[in-house]
Amino acid sequence: MKAVSTANAPHYTWGQQCDGWHLLQGFDLSVIEERMPPGAVEERHRHVRSRQFFYVLEGEAVLELEGVAHRLAAREGLHVPPGAAHQMRNETGGELRFIVVSSPKSHGDRETVDG
Repeated sequence: MKAVSTANAPHYTWGQQCDGWHLLQGFDLSVIEERMPPGAVEERHRHVRSRQFFYVLEGEAVLELEGVAHRLAAREGLHVPPGAAHQMRNETGGELRFIVVSSPKSHGDRETVDG
């Protein structure tokens, strides 16, 4: 075992020039650090089985949950239960960095939601 960080974790890109680092990749638990540039928006979606917790490290996020926009500053988080439609947005002019914890893992458990 060794300490994990964005310097040595598996990296991927998604959406509008966004980055993700798999800090922990388990079937029952996933921990990802993500980076969104200014103005980036993910698709509105839901997870059938996965519950998630989003925790802002740096910047300000807008996490829309079931049609309600929640502004999250650094060191604030929000739980997203299974089946809840949600969308993460960076509406600021600065970079957004956050952690998303999913149980079980959310990859392969995503449904796009219109609206």
